Amino acid sequence: MLAIFHKAFAHPPEELNSPASHRGSKKPKLPEETLKEFLSHHPHNNFSMGFGDAAVLAYVKPDQPCSLKQRLFCGFDDIYCLFLGSLNNLCMLNKQYGLTKNTNEAMFVIEAYRTLRDRGPYPADQVVKDLDGSFAFVVYDSKVGSVFTALGSDGGVQLYWGIAADGSVVISDELHVIKEGCAKSYAPFPKGCFFHSEGGLMSFEHPMNKMKAMPRIDSEGAMCGANFNVDKFTRINSIPRVGSEANWSAEWTSH
Repeated sequence: MLAIFHKAFAHPPEELNSPASHRGSKKPKLPEETLKEFLSHHPHNNFSMGFGDAAVLAYVKPDQPCSLKQRLFCGFDDIYCLFLGSLNNLCMLNKQYGLTKNTNEAMFVIEAYRTLRDRGPYPADQVVKDLDGSFAFVVYDSKVGSVFTALGSDGGVQLYWGIAADGSVVISDELHVIKEGCAKSYAPFPKGCFFHSEGGLMSFEHPMNKMKAMPRIDSEGAMCGANFNVDKFTRINSIPRVGSEANWSAEWTSH
């Protein structure tokens, strides 16, 4: 999968952007170049959807639809989701959210996001922590230009992110696409974490701790983005457990 968001709609950590990207012989590419390259690797089973200059989502249909490492794409109510992997407790989650048993993981994630956005009773970290399985997803809310991305903690699915030549954020499970498109400005997306375009990067396993950027050095000795780890010694003052009278945007402003 591939998701690209204009810098005006997604605000990734500054440490992800490496100055070495613009000094070496290999420069980062523009979003349209990265998209073209991604689609060229999958010429017969790809699908992409653009949202003006704001975003683009690209999806590759799985070779085996029944694979445990499934790839899903769906949209509802101007919210779109790319999902990789599977949830072991999907049936229980569908019942909890009042969804039909035929609801797949991508459809469920959209509903969970809508619940968070529209005055949900739980904090975002708890909602994502309730997901049991190997998973990664990217949600784009085209109504408000919001991005919500998460990666499970078990390491069963890999996800990477980086910065394109124009400052756009690039997210993909294909490392070679990220390397080619972002040059030195990329890193693995941290396991057990989620990213929201307004609230930034956060661990859903350790929501009371801040995230710390650790510089990545490649084989050439150049700075190459940053790894993001939980800072066990720096805690967030508080995370309000918002109720039905406050939406989750109020929760983000507390960080």
